Amino acid sequence: MFLVVLSLFDGISCGRLALERAGISVEKYYASEIENNAIKISQSNYPDIIQLGDVRNIEPHQFDEPIDLLLSGSPCTNFSFSGKRNGMVTEENVVVDTLEQYLKLKSEGVVFSGQSYLFWEFVRLLHELKPRYFLMENVVMQKKWENTITKTLGVTPIKINSALVSAQNRERLYWTNIPGITQPEDKNISLVDILEDATFTSPAAIRGRNIYPGTIVGRRLDENGSRKDDDHRIPIIQCLEVRKTNTTKSNCLTTVEKDNVLTPLPVGRYPDAFGKYNGTPLQFRYYTRREYERLQTVPDGYTDAVPESAAKKALGNAWTVDVIAHIFSFLQKGGEHL
Repeated sequence: MFLVVLSLFDGISCGRLALERAGISVEKYYASEIENNAIKISQSNYPDIIQLGDVRNIEPHQFDEPIDLLLSGSPCTNFSFSGKRNGMVTEENVVVDTLEQYLKLKSEGVVFSGQSYLFWEFVRLLHELKPRYFLMENVVMQKKWENTITKTLGVTPIKINSALVSAQNRERLYWTNIPGITQPEDKNISLVDILEDATFTSPAAIRGRNIYPGTIVGRRLDENGSRKDDDHRIPIIQCLEVRKTNTTKSNCLTTVEKDNVLTPLPVGRYPDAFGKYNGTPLQFRYYTRREYERLQTVPDGYTDAVPESAAKKALGNAWTVDVIAHIFSFLQKGGEHL
């Protein structure tokens, strides 16, 4: 048997790659995506994917056969603790918490805030297409919104950290009706295992030796170097931070490159990341394209169809393939002959 798949917010088609990795055959793979560079990456690897464009315009009559598996990784910006956290609301801050309410507001031309409201387009198609299986992924969020999604989908999310199958800390929630899913086994992959040669001036800073994951963040610091985030009289300065809670895995990849850097500097906070610290330029570098690919467990070269900056943005939005492949493996274990 071959699956017919519809992947919403498909990105770089990590769902297709995960099905392949799980040994599950695909008859047709439909994708809804609007970001051009993501589509270029997808089509360069799987030219047979049928691109449908904007999820809001997809209708059931476009499909000649039943959908077996519906995938969704709807936008997280309004859910993320690093984002707005206002969830699914209109521009007038009206909370949207049912499909019926969403469809009514949509028909009235109401403007929604951000993009996380597009979760309701996934729910619309889930109701209209009635696939055998579905998988919905999103960030760890406020319980208010997690509970709304859980109530709507009728299943409790499974929290999985990509750190179990990769060198990246990336906690995500997965709602699915695929039965029997357990946590992946820890592959014990460390950051050093996926790095290309480091490019620091210090000869000691080569492939994993004295290399630490860091992040560059804006802080308000007083004259003693203490954080004063609420004192808006103090200007924001970009600081390189190396945190003792994480030395063997990368931080969660995002679309912002400075969220993840590598440095030979030990645990601590170093002000003026792009200037000089105690008279010396700070030593750090960004992750390479290959390292981004490995952190998301996609093959080396998977994103070569687009420039490196575009590839990193697409990978920051992507799924960790080996997590999804693990989830799909339970289709086989559940007795399905796929």
